[in-house]
Amino acid sequence: MILNFDAMILLWIQETLRNPVCDSIFKFITHLGDNGYFWIGLSLILCIFKKTRKAGIFALVALLFSVIVNNALLKNIIGRLRPYEIIAGLECIIKHATDASFPSGHTGSSFAAATAYLLKLPKKISIPTLVMAFLISLSRLYVGIHYPTDVIAGAISGVALGILACLIGEFVIKKWQEKHPKKVKVEETKTEDVKAED
Repeated sequence: MILNFDAMILLWIQETLRNPVCDSIFKFITHLGDNGYFWIGLSLILCIFKKTRKAGIFALVALLFSVIVNNALLKNIIGRLRPYEIIAGLECIIKHATDASFPSGHTGSSFAAATAYLLKLPKKISIPTLVMAFLISLSRLYVGIHYPTDVIAGAISGVALGILACLIGEFVIKKWQEKHPKKVKVEETKTEDVKAED
């Protein structure tokens, strides 16, 4: 029943939505998620600035969690074949993958990073990244390299791992502050002095 659900959606996308213009657009979008380069690059940029550094670090941790859980563990344990290997008539319009299908690693990493941004950045910055995560996930269906259930599982795991990374990060920061109260007070004093000068 699950395979029939997946096949129905993928074949509908192929027969109804695909066209040369959308093919080019979605190929570009899907490759943004390759190896998490887009999210890693954005997170490293956020790490440069003090106001966004926490979000950048937490997102990098979330990306690491996603690689471990989704790519290293679940893909190898479940070993699901790619949809173009199973569904008759389905054509994958990008280079075929060599790893297993479930869950979608692109989706997992995208939602892991976007969730960390959503929790730690202003909405005007985080909402566009959430939209990008959604588009990358949708692109995996459009190009025919993932089942819908792969993408759903990747999104769920990504959100969970993004939340987990933030919780662990805040816990570590809290423990560090408890062990180094003098340094925290110095930083707070510096911050107050800067505000007073402004």
